[in-house]
Amino acid sequence: MKYTEFTGKTVEEAVEKGLQELGLTRETADIRVLEEGKKKLFGSVKARVEIAPLETEEKVEPAPAPAVEAGMTDGQRTVVFLEGLFKLLNITACTELISEEDKVEINVTAANTTAVIGKHGTMLDAIQTLAGAVANIGRDDYKRVVVDCENYRESREATLNKLAENLAQKAIRLGKKIKLEPMNPYERRIIHSALSEREGVKTVSEGKEPNRYIVVIPENLEDPEAPAIPARTERRNDRGGRRDDRRGGYGRGGKGKGGFGKGGKSGYKKYGNRSDNGGASSGGTTMKASTDFFGIFLGNSGNGGEDK
Repeated sequence: MKYTEFTGKTVEEAVEKGLQELGLTRETADIRVLEEGKKKLFGSVKARVEIAPLETEEKVEPAPAPAVEAGMTDGQRTVVFLEGLFKLLNITACTELISEEDKVEINVTAANTTAVIGKHGTMLDAIQTLAGAVANIGRDDYKRVVVDCENYRESREATLNKLAENLAQKAIRLGKKIKLEPMNPYERRIIHSALSEREGVKTVSEGKEPNRYIVVIPENLEDPEAPAIPARTERRNDRGGRRDDRRGGYGRGGKGKGGFGKGGKSGYKKYGNRSDNGGASSGGTTMKASTDFFGIFLGNSGNGGEDK
């Protein structure tokens, strides 16, 4: 509040003067007395007050809550809740109750699916958790709720199944343990289920939530004490290593074309030194860039491994 100072012979006079000048009443003003007027032997001291208008709080009407009619089923009540949630999040989406027999299944169609799904389904999982809490209000036994967005969960499951098989093959080929990135319980169950009957490997979960992850362990494990290789790092190193073996790369021991390493061809052709008259000279050689070197190196620099 912004205060204005007023003076008068008495406090009452100063207050009246201030209220009149500010166009306020005692009910709509905040008054602070700084100094009361006093009479002295020689003269007097004026009264001083500060006055400011009271701040009036505007009443904000809350947004009307979605109407929940009596007699609604758990699934119908959850759909109404999700519609209200999407309005609060400014997400244009509509929900459809697919089934609620064994479990409540709800499908969401949105203009912007990324806003509903999130990275690796994190947003969709959060929405599903809230929907599960709403659907189970007042229930003695828990009923599972699945919220999907335009068939995301099915496609994600197919992706995880493919990932599980690829990492199983890699773990067996390398004879090393491979750990995946942290996943939620739902996605970990998919990986475990995909490799439960896969010969040559087994899976275990390690770590604590929310950073719990899966480790794929091959039966031909070379060193049980060795730490697990992160799936992403292992993929880059493994592909790069094979490329070095085949193409020479920049390291030692390369045997292929296009490498600068020891044992690899340099990528340059040797030509005899020529004299001014165009004849070949017997002294030394001149290095000339081979036209086929760069084509071979660049053409195979990104897809030399088995893991495309």
